[in-house]
Amino acid sequence: MRSSSGRNSSGNNGGSRGGNSGGRGSSGGRGNYRGAGNSRDDRQQRGSNPRRPRPEERSYDVGGPSEGPKRGRGAAARGGAKGGPRQSPQRGGGRTTPARPRELDARIEERNRERYANRPEIKTPKTFGEQEGERLQKVLARAGMGSRRACEELIDAGRVEVNGEIVMEQGTRVDPEKDEIKVDGLTVATQSYLFFALNKPAGVVSTMEDPDGRQCLGDYVTNRETRLFHVGRLDTETEGIILLTNHGELAHRLTHPKYGVKKTYLAAITGPLPREVGKRLKEGIQLEDGYARADHFRVVEQTGKNYLVEVQLHEGRKHIVRRMLAEAGFPVDKLVRTAFGPIQLGDQKSGWLRRLTNTEVGMLMKEVGL
Repeated sequence: MRSSSGRNSSGNNGGSRGGNSGGRGSSGGRGNYRGAGNSRDDRQQRGSNPRRPRPEERSYDVGGPSEGPKRGRGAAARGGAKGGPRQSPQRGGGRTTPARPRELDARIEERNRERYANRPEIKTPKTFGEQEGERLQKVLARAGMGSRRACEELIDAGRVEVNGEIVMEQGTRVDPEKDEIKVDGLTVATQSYLFFALNKPAGVVSTMEDPDGRQCLGDYVTNRETRLFHVGRLDTETEGIILLTNHGELAHRLTHPKYGVKKTYLAAITGPLPREVGKRLKEGIQLEDGYARADHFRVVEQTGKNYLVEVQLHEGRKHIVRRMLAEAGFPVDKLVRTAFGPIQLGDQKSGWLRRLTNTEVGMLMKEVGL
């Protein structure tokens, strides 16, 4: 009896789900929601509120080559993305505008130049233009006196003079082409001048060019854009220091006897050497072109009858050292110039060219009053 009643109740419930509303009971609210007679299901079936498709169900009309332009998301998709680049409409049925020829552009530019060629130049007030001159510390730094900070310290220390007056103010503007600038009393070569010292080997001609094709001084400065010239001369067989520069006034004063710039030579001679030879050279020796006097003479080294003597003089006549010693009875076997004024040859190798330091240039200028 118990099992049969259970089956009957379950059968009745199943019938009520299928035939009535598909719910669990005949009178429950939840059963009415899922039933066939629900009002929301009726509206969906009538099409009054169509169901929105899911994202995976949506279709985008991107269009093909034969299809015309479409609206909506398809147009954005053709542009690459929503808000992407749009294709500008073309005129004339898709024809592009041809570019102007270069000849036309050149004529237009030439015509504009002619139009504005005769117009007066507008000069801006100095208040808005660049200030005249350059900062003093910048000029000193470019001349090789150190970094800008180091040059500022030189100015603060009162070691810099401009046109004879000590400058203590930072940022003072100067004209490097006109103003005379000195540091510790030595002139600073702020202009575009070049100064070199060459240890001339034996056999090199003291000219910048040689028509006979012999090796000359110009062969050592062929890569210089600025034309250089030699200060004085050295005999072809004489070695030693010779200066090269493009500063004409300095070169003139260094070679003029009036300024008395001394040159020092080392000569190898054969003795015996009497004591009075030095006195005789200082008092003067009669040569074909007049008297020649040595400013200083001393014996540097002696090995048996071989002597190495130092001769210093301020004249620059041709072969003057060789002629003086030969007239005194001691022909020269080898001659080397070891100093030109304050510039020493030192350990500079034969054939080597070096640029003079700013201090050396200042010493040269001071020597001749520049």
